[in-house]
Amino acid sequence: MKKKLVSMVLCTAMALSMIAGCGESRQPAASAQPQEAAGTESDGSATNGKYKEFLTVDVFDSQANYQGIQSGWFAKIVKDKFNMELNIIAPNVAGGGDTLFQTRSAAGNLGDLIFTSADRGRLQDLVTAGLVMDMTDLIKDEKNLERYRDAIEYTNAELVEEEGIYMIPSEVTTLPPTTPMEGTDCNSGVYLRWDLYKQLGCPELKTVENMLDVLKQMQDLCPESDSGKKTYAFSLFKDWDDNAMKQGAWLPSLYGYRFMGDAVYSADDSLPPQSLVDDNSVYIRNLRLFFEANQMGLVDPESTTQNYDTLYNKYKDGAVLFSPWPWLGQAAYNVTEHVNEGKGFMAVPVDDMKIYSWGCYAKGNPANSAMIGSKAQDPQRMADFIDWLYSPEGISNSAGHAVTLSGPEGLTWEMKDGAPVLTEFGKQCLVDGDAQMPEEYGGGTWKDGKPQIALKAISSAEINPVTGHPYDYTLWDSYTELNSNDLIKDWQDHYGVKTAVEYYQDHGQVLVAPGCSYSEPAEDSEIATIRTQINSTVVEYSWKAVFARDEAEFNEYIKQMQDVVNGLGYERILEIDMQKVEDQKAERQKVLQ
Repeated sequence: MKKKLVSMVLCTAMALSMIAGCGESRQPAASAQPQEAAGTESDGSATNGKYKEFLTVDVFDSQANYQGIQSGWFAKIVKDKFNMELNIIAPNVAGGGDTLFQTRSAAGNLGDLIFTSADRGRLQDLVTAGLVMDMTDLIKDEKNLERYRDAIEYTNAELVEEEGIYMIPSEVTTLPPTTPMEGTDCNSGVYLRWDLYKQLGCPELKTVENMLDVLKQMQDLCPESDSGKKTYAFSLFKDWDDNAMKQGAWLPSLYGYRFMGDAVYSADDSLPPQSLVDDNSVYIRNLRLFFEANQMGLVDPESTTQNYDTLYNKYKDGAVLFSPWPWLGQAAYNVTEHVNEGKGFMAVPVDDMKIYSWGCYAKGNPANSAMIGSKAQDPQRMADFIDWLYSPEGISNSAGHAVTLSGPEGLTWEMKDGAPVLTEFGKQCLVDGDAQMPEEYGGGTWKDGKPQIALKAISSAEINPVTGHPYDYTLWDSYTELNSNDLIKDWQDHYGVKTAVEYYQDHGQVLVAPGCSYSEPAEDSEIATIRTQINSTVVEYSWKAVFARDEAEFNEYIKQMQDVVNGLGYERILEIDMQKVEDQKAERQKVLQ
């Protein structure tokens, strides 16, 4: 359904995809060949004369966490191929929110290249305001984008009334929408300090609530962190709170649910949607679990004031014993020193869980999209660059946002016996974390030169058509062998599988949400105001409930939250969100046909 309403206020819709890729290996199609960016030579230079004038390209990037000129080895690639440099303009760095977006929009020029959300009416707003360019003629000969033509045409037709191609969606794929994106780990789960859990005899967890007594025993076994600080099972933070307490979405995810505003829906629509604040909702269940944990002395008292960076450092120090996500506990604590001592976070299954799993976006994901500004310098060069970002070479060198980039072929990885493997230098960069880059690759360090464009061009599960293996090097068989250690081997021996995802799939504990490009419609200012008031109320009382003095006060805070949001017009907002769930369900059914 096309979106007829043009909103008066342009609003940002950002998608966090801290998800890993799919480990299934496929053979490349016989016709698959690597595609070079249009107009460039096979050696990667721009000396064939197409790009004679050097350009500094303004890149407005809603999801970037870096602002300024891209430097290092990725800058060298861009310079050699396109004779240009990237000046990244990042709202996240410039104070967050929509202020920078609105300021630049009002001035009539967002940037030469634009990476931002196209849903919730934003693309229509941009087209109506004349801020983005119709790319139809610019991309007609772009060979890499042609692979995803159906997704490109579909999302543009859905999101804007005018005919044309104004955006290229992210996370495009050639795989079915029921193909899970996860590779070795799901995005959510129960991740415990395996060394401590093992000392307790690996007690069975029938429900997630059973975890509390186990965590208390783990805390008794390890009362102090590496630096001598008190350990806690749970350490929370407020940075990412939006319509609710962000970490209150962990338990719903563990049981196959996600939020659509104030509606809670299941991955495969097999269960009826819930109200977020209903007494029996999975969100309230999550708050109660945190409350009970706090009563047991398991919740870090600094949770209400710390930010994510402080939290991460606590994980690095061994001061937290539970992680809701693999990319937090394992990334921070499972370093070489700890795993060599047999210490680290590993997945622990819960008997009744069915984890929410994202299916591949059959029609792309409009939550982050590539566009060309209406006042762009050399629009064809911008289109060529976007096409390169969607090429096997471009993806390998730039897909560092939720898909682990592998870097330049021949330097950080190479093909051996028909399969990709990391080189010794690649191991320094990607396994050890950093290395000094050769001068011919721009010098500097690997880490400092990594791409700052926050565009996840392809689905995490996408297979490189040239190699026949996943783009994500962490899913290569060669990396699995390289990355093995005593901690992982002990876990594998205990469960008889190689990965957490393999265990979950073998035990029917994954619910796959068919990937679709459903886009929430724009909302008028009145609804947006009501929603903001309700969101802040839910967040405020959720934190109060978690840190309530006793059960009576917990129940009172939940009741106060319900009373306040109902007085603000919650029923009206819930009705809107329930309709969104139905619209998304219909969209899912369409991509499954």
